[in-house]
Amino acid sequence: MKRSARIDANQPEIVKCFRVNGFSVLHVHQLKNCVDIMVSKGLVTAAVEIKDGSKCPSARKLTEGELKFKNEWQGLWYLCESIEDADKIMQDMEEYIIILNQ
Repeated sequence: MKRSARIDANQPEIVKCFRVNGFSVLHVHQLKNCVDIMVSKGLVTAAVEIKDGSKCPSARKLTEGELKFKNEWQGLWYLCESIEDADKIMQDMEEYIIILNQ
């Protein structure tokens, strides 16, 4: 029997933060060697890896597969460890949206 992929404890609140602010969120944490979520708004999409910022640094380290994905991904990629990180990601993505709409 296959076990479902575990999520970090802070993932639900981070996903809620994106959605409340008008971003679409697609859960992809079940995919091997991928990020946890894809976030999109205004034609801008980003791959977001979520780590629990309350854990020690060694517990937040990217796995080999996550690191490979980060290095090979040709789009926006972010590490999100907190709501504050999510806020920064949304601000960054909003700047890309402004640029696209010029």
